[in-house]
Amino acid sequence: MLAAKLLLAQGLEVIGVCFESNFYSCAKAKIAAEQIGIELKVVDISKEMLDLVKNPPTGYGKHLNPCLDCHGLMVKSVFAKATTDKDGAIVATGEVLGQRPFSQTRPSLKKVEKLAGCEILRPLSAKLLPETEAEKKGLVNRGRLLNIKGRNRERQMELAKKFKIKEYPNPAGGCLLTDQKFSERLMKMLDYWPECTPSDVELLKWGRVFWVTLKALKDSKRSQKVLIVVGRNKEECEKLEKLAKIGDVVMELRDIKGPLTVVRFSIADFRLPIDKLKLDISKELKMGELKLGEKKNEKEILEIAGLLIGWYAVKARGKKVSLDFRLPIDN
Repeated sequence: MLAAKLLLAQGLEVIGVCFESNFYSCAKAKIAAEQIGIELKVVDISKEMLDLVKNPPTGYGKHLNPCLDCHGLMVKSVFAKATTDKDGAIVATGEVLGQRPFSQTRPSLKKVEKLAGCEILRPLSAKLLPETEAEKKGLVNRGRLLNIKGRNRERQMELAKKFKIKEYPNPAGGCLLTDQKFSERLMKMLDYWPECTPSDVELLKWGRVFWVTLKALKDSKRSQKVLIVVGRNKEECEKLEKLAKIGDVVMELRDIKGPLTVVRFSIADFRLPIDKLKLDISKELKMGELKLGEKKNEKEILEIAGLLIGWYAVKARGKKVSLDFRLPIDN
């Protein structure tokens, strides 16, 4: 926001670009763009980001976050689009030198430019960085740019007050890849399903996640991992239902309110082995009793999913329950 306002103050046209993926959204960017009055273009890079996470050229940060490669991908995409649409377009970001210990050091900022294949104007720290071609050519007045450095955000807050910006994002980046628990979930998926898609990754964000091993198929020596995701609340159940696709099994209790669950088999020709299922739900359930580490057939896996559904539906504990199955026909 502040970088955009500095450029707007010089009479430059500013168009915001925000990228969406499984790991971050543009919700805050949309609010910010509306607040400062600029156009915002939203670009979905879910597939490209997942490819980077699987194989980051410059490595990870603290968790599964390939920050430098991610920034390089974003800037490269912006530069390619900007130079196609407008002659003399300038790529600018709101980065601050030294604000983030991994991705905003001098070497890191330079590395991002190399990955992106273009120069980047960083208005908030421009006076501390080499002069860009845009500044040399007079397209941007370097004298009106700033020299902010470090993690202290006092100057940014003063600037926000000057520009009458009342609401602005907190310092947290908001990327799920920097979250330890989500990174652990994703790391396991990458191990079990190396060919996983953005649709698979999205399931990890909604609900309790369990992995079960399916016995090897007749024509395969390898066993397959099956993903069971049990919703925790109404919002998650609604999300999971929308995410279910052909090949999944959607399960719910028939007569008692409980969590919706998606069982995803990474097998294209999977067919539902049963059409009815009744289970006794224990009053006390220990995860060890489910023997998730042992190989199971399709029916046994669905029974495990049913036991989990019944256990997390408190009113079903200690009762015999019936479960409904649905096979999504599209999505």
